[in-house]
Amino acid sequence: MRVLTVDDSRTILAMLHHTLANAGFEVLQAEDGQQGLEVLKTESVDVVITDINMPVMDGIEFIRQVRATGRHNSLPILILTTETSQDKRDQGRAAGGTGWIVKPFDPEKLINVIHRVLH
Repeated sequence: MRVLTVDDSRTILAMLHHTLANAGFEVLQAEDGQQGLEVLKTESVDVVITDINMPVMDGIEFIRQVRATGRHNSLPILILTTETSQDKRDQGRAAGGTGWIVKPFDPEKLINVIHRVLH
């Protein structure tokens, strides 16, 4: 299974890579939404985990653009963020986000959520 992680924090990317690779996932990474779109043009993935607050292209716009292609309508997109407001959650859901996880994340819970959205 392949996971694309999109986050501007190298620390979070490293933690995600460690957690996901140890759980048997192949991990692709991008540092903002624009890079995430570039990865999705050439690579197929089973799930995306994205932050919201990033430079260049934020997570909400990234999700909107992923969904706009039509090619990735059923691709699970998990939002991993420090944001907790209902307004942001509503924006994420409206854009096409599948689930919401608040940082800091519990590695075991993250893996469980990924397995749930994949089945």
